[in-house]
Amino acid sequence: MAKLEMKVPSPGESISEVEIAQWLVSDGDFVEKDQPIAEVDSDKATLELPAEESGVITLKAKEGDTVKVGQVVCLIDTSASPPKKKEAAVTAPETTTQTKSATSAPNPDPVATYAHGTPSPAAAKIMAENNLTSKSITATGKEGRITKNDVLMALSAGFSNDQNSSWSGERVVRKEKMSMLRRKIAERLVSVKNQTAMLTTFNEIDMKPIMDLRAKYKDRFAKHHDVNLGFMSFFTKAVTEALALFPAVNGQIDGNDMVYFDYADIGIAVSSPKGLMVPVLRNAEQMSLATIEKEIKRLAVKARDGKITPEDMTGGTFTITNGGVFGSMLSTPIINPPQSAILGMHNIVERPVAVNGKVEIRPIMYVALSYDHRIIDGKESVGFLVKVKEMIESPEKMLFGSKDPAEVLLGL
Repeated sequence: MAKLEMKVPSPGESISEVEIAQWLVSDGDFVEKDQPIAEVDSDKATLELPAEESGVITLKAKEGDTVKVGQVVCLIDTSASPPKKKEAAVTAPETTTQTKSATSAPNPDPVATYAHGTPSPAAAKIMAENNLTSKSITATGKEGRITKNDVLMALSAGFSNDQNSSWSGERVVRKEKMSMLRRKIAERLVSVKNQTAMLTTFNEIDMKPIMDLRAKYKDRFAKHHDVNLGFMSFFTKAVTEALALFPAVNGQIDGNDMVYFDYADIGIAVSSPKGLMVPVLRNAEQMSLATIEKEIKRLAVKARDGKITPEDMTGGTFTITNGGVFGSMLSTPIINPPQSAILGMHNIVERPVAVNGKVEIRPIMYVALSYDHRIIDGKESVGFLVKVKEMIESPEKMLFGSKDPAEVLLGL
C-alpha cells in the first residue's frame, strides 16, 4: 500500500501557519489528481488545496485546526483503484409496467434527509457574515447540504427584499471562531490606531465633468476596450498624478528611515464574500484608463471567486476605498499598513453649490484622505487632495501630467 503524505504548502512569504477552513471531501473518499480537497485560510487569503495524486484519502486534521506550513494534513493511498460506476440494470420487457410504476413513485421528502439545508462550516461562516438564512439558498451539496459555492452563487445572484428581511423570533445566540484572516485584520487595524499619528482631511468634488465625459464615451469605450468605464479608473489616474507631486503620501516609515517609491502600486479595496480585500495594481502610474479598468475587474473576479492570492495583495504603496457603493456619505478610512495614506470615496449626492455666484444643483462626492502625520505634513495632505479634486473636475489635466492644457501649449 503506497500512501502519499500531503503537506501544507507555503502560501507566501512570512506565512508560517494556516487554518483548515473546510474539507471539500470526506475521509475515505476517492480523489482525483488536482481535485480541490480543502480550503485553507491564511492571514492574507483563502486558498484551495489540490490533491497531489489520485487515490483514497485519509484526513489527518479537522476543520478549524491551525496547522503549520509543511505539516501533514492527509494521506492518499495511491494504490487504490477508483470506484466502479454502477451500471444501469436492464429491465425485461415483461416487467416494464412494474418498473414504470416503481420509478413514478414520489421521492422521499427532502426535508427528512439528515443533511438537507445544513451548511458546511465555510458556508455557515459566509452566511453569518451576510445575514443569510438557508431558506434563501439553493443547496447542491451531497444530501442537500449547502456548500460554500451555493452561498457565493446566491450572493452574486442577489435576493428579493422579503427573503432575509424578517427576524425568526427565536432567541438564538451563536458564537463562531474568527477566521485567521479576520483575526489578522483586527490585529492590523488596532496596531494602526495605536502606532500611527493618523489624521484625516476632507474635501468635496463636483462630479459633473466626469459624469458628462463618461456618459458621452462609455458606449464607445466599452465596445473598443471590452470593459466598462467606471469612476475608479479616473480616481486611480488622478491619484497617481497627485502622488508624483507629493511623494511623501506614497511613502512609508521604516524604523528611523522614510522610504519613498518611484512608482505607484495602488491597492483597490473590493468587496468579496469573505470581506474586504485589497488587491494591488502594479505600476498603476503607467496604466491607461482601460488597463486600470481591466485590471480592477480581473482582481475583483478573483476576490469574488475566492482565488485571490497573497501575492495579489502585498506590496501596495497607497490604497483607494469606495464606501460610496454601499451608500456611505462620509467616513474616515483606516490606513492600510505599512502604507501611510488611504483615499476614501463616498456616494454621489445632488447638492446645492455656488457656481460663479449662482446656486446650482451639482452631483457632489465627499472624499477623505487619512494619513500618517509622522511622515506626511498637513500641507502635503491637503495639497494632494486638492490636486485629486482639480483633476477630477478638469479631467483633461490627466492627459498632461496634472498641468493645465493651456500651460502645456504655451510651454509654461
